[in-house]
Amino acid sequence: METPSLPQNPLSNHLLAELPSDDYQRLIPALEGAQLGLGEEIYAAGETLKFVYFPTTAIVSLLYTMEDGRSAEIGVVGNDGILGIAVFMGGDSVPNRAVVQSDGVAFRLPARVLASEFRRAGTLQRILLRYTQSLIAQMSQTAVCNRLHSVEQQLCRWLLLSHDRLPSNELVMTQELIADMLGVRREAVSHQAALLQDAGLISYHRGRITILDRAGLEARVCECYSVVRREADRLMSHGP
Repeated sequence: METPSLPQNPLSNHLLAELPSDDYQRLIPALEGAQLGLGEEIYAAGETLKFVYFPTTAIVSLLYTMEDGRSAEIGVVGNDGILGIAVFMGGDSVPNRAVVQSDGVAFRLPARVLASEFRRAGTLQRILLRYTQSLIAQMSQTAVCNRLHSVEQQLCRWLLLSHDRLPSNELVMTQELIADMLGVRREAVSHQAALLQDAGLISYHRGRITILDRAGLEARVCECYSVVRREADRLMSHGP
């Protein structure tokens, strides 16, 4: 991974932005900007985590891959959170992969630095624990959605969750990667994306998806999106 050529602001990450000045100042010397490329694997299943990542413009998918190679997304992390919760939750490794869903910038921090700050039992610890509860809620709802709801509803949920974490209406994403995220066939994603495009909700061309009608997507999505959004807002709106 290379350092971004353009300067970015770590405070574009919501968790870092919530920190009191003293806590944030202690992290600054160890924070390092990283450009994350589309499809890049940030860590593999079972890998010991040396860094945690605070995305600002990048979005990273948490994927569980089966022995036969099939995979499905279990969660998504963007400017709302942190990648690598195992570092402060009592484990050094995780059973899932982390793959860049939308390229952009993140700021990484050595795992030992975060673990040390977490042990201070101050504001950073409280923020990280609230975020972890929010992420667990997202993972739980994703499991329910993948089991009970249609591909169209899953795709709308995925698009809205991604849009919430991006600074623009455009996502750069192949249908093959979306299919991997949802754990469905590429043909199913292609069919549903075409229907959403015909309805004027999105525009899809050469791997670029533009959200044209967010309200229209919200009208078609299942309850899972609003459940996840409400829980995240509830947990992360209390302040430090």
